[in-house]
Amino acid sequence: MAPEAPRTAALLWLATVVLVTLNLRPFLTAIGPLGQAIQAGTGMDLAALSCLTLLPMALMGAGTWAAPAALRRLGARACVAGALTLIALGCLARLGGTDAGVLLASSALCGAGVALVQGVLPGLIKRRSPGGVAQMMGVYSASLMGGGALGAQLSPLALQWGLGWQAALALWAAPVLPALALAWHTLRAPPAPRAPAATAPAHDDTGWLMRRPRTWLLMLCFGLVNGGYASMVAWLAPHYQSLGWSAARSGLLVAVLSVAQAAAALSLPALAASRPDRRGWLWCALACQAIGFALLAWWPLAAPQATAIVLGAGLGGCFALIMVVALDHLPDPAQAGALNALMQGGGFILAALAPWVVARLHQATGGFAAGWLAQLGAVLAVCVLAARLSPVHYARVMRAPA
Repeated sequence: MAPEAPRTAALLWLATVVLVTLNLRPFLTAIGPLGQAIQAGTGMDLAALSCLTLLPMALMGAGTWAAPAALRRLGARACVAGALTLIALGCLARLGGTDAGVLLASSALCGAGVALVQGVLPGLIKRRSPGGVAQMMGVYSASLMGGGALGAQLSPLALQWGLGWQAALALWAAPVLPALALAWHTLRAPPAPRAPAATAPAHDDTGWLMRRPRTWLLMLCFGLVNGGYASMVAWLAPHYQSLGWSAARSGLLVAVLSVAQAAAALSLPALAASRPDRRGWLWCALACQAIGFALLAWWPLAAPQATAIVLGAGLGGCFALIMVVALDHLPDPAQAGALNALMQGGGFILAALAPWVVARLHQATGGFAAGWLAQLGAVLAVCVLAARLSPVHYARVMRAPA
């Protein structure tokens, strides 16, 4: 088979990143707007319902750590195809979600699939798009958030159109199929290998990355800011339903938040691409998060749509910029991808706890305000930690062992 022209290959790669990534969030964001229907059908309480977000995000973390080894053993094509198959099977399993055990098992399948994709794609982006890493990571992040918007908006509408809540959750197996076909075609031949950078070890062991304090700092920052996203996915719609909103109206609010996330995830990395120091834009995104969580805690009904937009911009911008910052730390694509996978692994495990914390605070206080204030505190902590992410020190803090 003759190779595609460079422009065609580039467009196929872009389409692959978008289509694959769109499938990584709908299974999560569909839960919140359908929460009341799920609770009525299964008898789950708030703490149990939070596990439908906690479990897949924890698996995203643990599974992402295994992604570099899986990539070396299986190759990108098999990794991505296998991951998408797991997501499709997890969504289809929800057709039988009449009890909590089935729903948790389906969430585990989806989380494992997402972990593998998220662990593999950033390194592939650095390798295949070396001149536009920030922009492509913006596309990747925007597609994640765009998929989240679709899940939040279409699932409650499917309920209104007459589908049961199980079918409204299972329908997200359908868009996996075209993504699987395109990825199988695009990733059939790996790009030409690049010589390893002088600062990277010649072997595949990533243990040296775990011994770098910077790796743990990146995990902490990623986990704290994504805890806010996990809490929004799990509890924004139930919060407003407790204030009298319908499932469709609260799902629309989650969709607005996700669209704002996508817009910020696409635009902020592009704006930050002109300078190696991304901290100024990162602090702007963190400020948006702080404002959004404060509004949710103290004035939730003052301007819900504006609150969702500001908070979504902060969440999406932070996610994309921290992904770019992790890739910036090492010039070699394989090592940068491994660092990014490690950051996501520890970060998602930490982020997975946030919905559970919000649920416990709700049980203790009778409302969601305490949970939003806890998220505000996490944002302020990241504002302090981000001061250490100066590119001047990347080579020193990530120096590989001899």
